[in-house]
Amino acid sequence: MTRVAVVGHVEWVEFAHVEHVPRAGEIVHASDTWEVPAGGGPGAAVQMAKLAGEPCLFLTALGDDHLGHRAERELGTLGLRVEAVFRPEAQRRAFVLVDANGERTITVIGGRLGPNGSDPLPWELLAGCDAVYFTAGDEDALRKARAARVLVATSRVFRLLVEAGVELDAVVRSARDPGEPFVEGVLQPPPRLVVSTAGLEGGTWEGAEGRTGT
Repeated sequence: MTRVAVVGHVEWVEFAHVEHVPRAGEIVHASDTWEVPAGGGPGAAVQMAKLAGEPCLFLTALGDDHLGHRAERELGTLGLRVEAVFRPEAQRRAFVLVDANGERTITVIGGRLGPNGSDPLPWELLAGCDAVYFTAGDEDALRKARAARVLVATSRVFRLLVEAGVELDAVVRSARDPGEPFVEGVLQPPPRLVVSTAGLEGGTWEGAEGRTGT
C-alpha cells in the first residue's frame, strides 16, 4: 500500500549555474546546464519517496505536448507512481539561474496545471495514505486529499485553502517569499501547525496550541 502521496503541479525546468544573476543588460555565461521535471510537486514527492523507502503516489495534470509526456516518463524513474491527466495546453516551464551561493532565481512560463477532483484519477488511494502534501489543484481535489491521515499544504495556494475550508494538519510557507503568504486567523478551521522555511537557516514551526520550535 502506498503510504505517502502528493497532489500537485509540475514545471519542466531548465537550470543554469552562473557566478551571479545578470544585471539589466548584462551577459553572463553558464558553467553547467540541465533539464528536469521539477517544481513544488515533484520536489516534495521525490523526497517523500526517499524518506518512506517506497514509491510516492503523485497525482497531477500535465500539458499534452512533448514536454508534458516527457515529464511523466522521467518522473516515473525517480521513485514516483505518476497518475496524470493531460490538458490541451502547453506544459508549464521554468528557467532557473543558480548562483555561486546556491540562491535560485526563477522565471516561470505558463499557468500552473493542477489536478481537479473531477479528473479520472485514483483518488480513492489517498484514503490509505499516512500523509499527503498538496501543492496544486481545485477545492474538490483538496477535499479528496483530506481522506489521508495527515494533510499538509503549501501556502502558495492560500486563497484556495481559505475558500475550501478544509482542516489541515500543517501549512508550509516561506518566511521570505511574498508569494507564499500566511495570514493568522484567516484559515478556518485553523491548521494544527504552521511551518516557515528560511533557506539555509532552516526554519520555524508554530502549533495551534502555542508551541514553537526551529
